[in-house]
Amino acid sequence: MKKFVMAAVGGTLAGAIATTQIAGPLLAQESANNASVYEQLDLFGDIFERIRSQYVEEVAPGELIEAAIDGMLTSLDPHSSYLSPDDAAAMQVQTRGEFGGLGIEVTQEEGFIKVVSPIDSTPAAEAGIEAGDFITHVDGESMLGFTLDEAVERMRGPVGSEIIITVVREGETEPFDVSIIRDTIELQAVRSRTQGETVVLRVTTFNDKTTPNLVSKLEEEVEALGGMENVDGFVLDLRNNPGGLLTQAIRVSDAFLNEGEIVSTRGRNPADGDRFNATPGDLAEGKPIVVLINGGSASASEIVAGALQDHRRAIVVGTKSFGKGSVQTVMPLRGEGAMRLTTARYYTPSGRSIQALGVSPDIVVEQPRRRPDAEEDAPASAVGQRSEADLRGSLNNDSLSEDEIRQIEEDRAKAEAAAELREEDYQLAYAIDILKGLNALGPTD
Repeated sequence: MKKFVMAAVGGTLAGAIATTQIAGPLLAQESANNASVYEQLDLFGDIFERIRSQYVEEVAPGELIEAAIDGMLTSLDPHSSYLSPDDAAAMQVQTRGEFGGLGIEVTQEEGFIKVVSPIDSTPAAEAGIEAGDFITHVDGESMLGFTLDEAVERMRGPVGSEIIITVVREGETEPFDVSIIRDTIELQAVRSRTQGETVVLRVTTFNDKTTPNLVSKLEEEVEALGGMENVDGFVLDLRNNPGGLLTQAIRVSDAFLNEGEIVSTRGRNPADGDRFNATPGDLAEGKPIVVLINGGSASASEIVAGALQDHRRAIVVGTKSFGKGSVQTVMPLRGEGAMRLTTARYYTPSGRSIQALGVSPDIVVEQPRRRPDAEEDAPASAVGQRSEADLRGSLNNDSLSEDEIRQIEEDRAKAEAAAELREEDYQLAYAIDILKGLNALGPTD
């Protein structure tokens, strides 16, 4: 018994000695790190004073401090930045669905300003700006070396004023200039229409209006078709949607899911992670869904596409999405400014991170860059093509009633409308064809 106690005591003492031997170097290292931080802060103070007193022109101290803060944040990743009081106020207005500018979502890639996506029905979209374009100059001034916020500031201006941006585009041999008139951007978060028996829901952004707009538009279109029993399915068009509020991405996903995880976020501290789950209720009442994405679908769009794809609630069609799988938190600062800091990565229900990889569609469908010229490309035999019914003296079809003939003609008209849609929007036409096929098969057990 005594030996056991002594052994235990000996073990305790040895542990205390070992702890002391390890903790000593750790404390010394922490002290050295703190000393290094203070030295760097002293260095910052020295540089600040020298600029303030010796720079060739007088510089406002506040501007120097803001530039230093922004430089510290932008060195972390393309999405962290300092927001001046004006920028912070503008961002709050944008999330409410109305702001001034060109109507493009941009990021920074290897020092260049890259268009994530143009926003529907904005000056940039109408001027032909495309996802993936690089903006190299604004009004003749090179953007190389500018931070993302500085470049955005150069693109802002009074409503009605002209801006000329120089664009480099894949497939074009030379840069080219685009003239755009700045305007107030009023975002219509959701647009809708019916194409045959398919309801198309075009979601352009994720702001405070997105979910209410989605619910009301869906209900309007279903009612116009005479009820859900007359609906083949839904196309959720997220192409060129740059994202927005995480809360809205969760609510849109939840609108079509009855249960299960929608998205999870994981930060530096595992204890700070969050998991968001669906609640009962499916707006589409189990009808098939096709989600359309492309390289301009980012952030919140990818959360929705990834959630519906992982739950096998929707077929994802199009091309690989942008790949922004990080969460930014806006933190208010003194003086009414704020900082946007990347605080977490988000993960789809299956546990995959989309960061830098994007969402891969179930069916890859490229959108033709230019609409083919029907007159030049059509074979001669297709022009003025005749059928049996056009022949003089041809026999009538006496096996069909007038109602059956009328139905055939209506079906043919729908098929011709679908063919026209392929010329206008090939990816959307493909999505609708998928829904028609699924509807023709009927429900499966």
